[in-house]
Amino acid sequence: MTPAASPLVQVKDLSVFFDAGRVGFWGRKRLTVHAVEGVSFDVYAGETLGLVGESGSGKSTTGRAVLRRVPATRGSIHFQGRDITHIDREQVRALSKHMQLIFQDPFASLNPRLKIFDIVAEPLFVHGLVKNMRDAAEAVAMLLERVGLPPDAGARYPHAFSGGQRQRVGIARALALKPRFIVADEPVSALDVSIRAQVVNLLQDLQVEFGLTYLFIAHDLAVVRHISHRIAIMYAGKIVELADRDLIYDSPVHPYTKALLSAVPIPDPPVQRARKRIICAGEPPNPMDPPLGCRFQSRCPHVMHRCRWEEPPLTERAPGQRAACWL
Repeated sequence: MTPAASPLVQVKDLSVFFDAGRVGFWGRKRLTVHAVEGVSFDVYAGETLGLVGESGSGKSTTGRAVLRRVPATRGSIHFQGRDITHIDREQVRALSKHMQLIFQDPFASLNPRLKIFDIVAEPLFVHGLVKNMRDAAEAVAMLLERVGLPPDAGARYPHAFSGGQRQRVGIARALALKPRFIVADEPVSALDVSIRAQVVNLLQDLQVEFGLTYLFIAHDLAVVRHISHRIAIMYAGKIVELADRDLIYDSPVHPYTKALLSAVPIPDPPVQRARKRIICAGEPPNPMDPPLGCRFQSRCPHVMHRCRWEEPPLTERAPGQRAACWL
């Protein structure tokens, strides 16, 4: 894929910290959770950037910060060349027409008291894109048909659908405002394996049809490889490697990336038995007291003295590939 001249979404040195309260005598010490720290990446129009990492690495927080659903502590976020880091609530509401979110849990994200028609039509009425119920009915029927739901789906409630169908409702709701950019926050992790491929293929078809751009957050490395053009690997709130899809899977640089890929099973018993599994011993760093140097030092099999006191920058190792490692 050949990216456009300028990125659709540009994130520079993004940090998101959360207040965790006070401890100590008279509560004099304030605790801060370093959820995301110093993250930078670009997403170009029409591409999918996969964001991968273990639970607690800051993937979802990064996606929500880009959409301005959580405030950024430091850094900047640009959309279509405009700085949206500190826009007010009304501007965020207007921005939601162009940037949408697909949630991880398709049941928890849908109001069980509303019919599917009301769920999908709500953003259309809120943003004044339809004038009456007839226009809304036509728009909702078209959206539900496009995501593969039956014509009578709008008259039913979320509990009447399977997990895959509910996720299709969530996708239809995200498409209602005709956005350019969608953050898909682990959209298939709560689905059966047999349904995941259907939803991923639907997302790819919609991307081609509507010219969508995705930030695709996931744990499943096989799914990420299938849908992504480029992949960013996150660990403990930082991006440790960012590269084109094939470079990540064929020539990983960072020890954490290698460990993740070694954990992906291969459906061939002789090949699987012959593989070398990389085990990351040790504990992840405390997000309320991150260490100096590399965040992966406590689990890295190649840790050096320099790793413990100097943080490695995300530098270019090959064309289209950057990694944060002193090796």
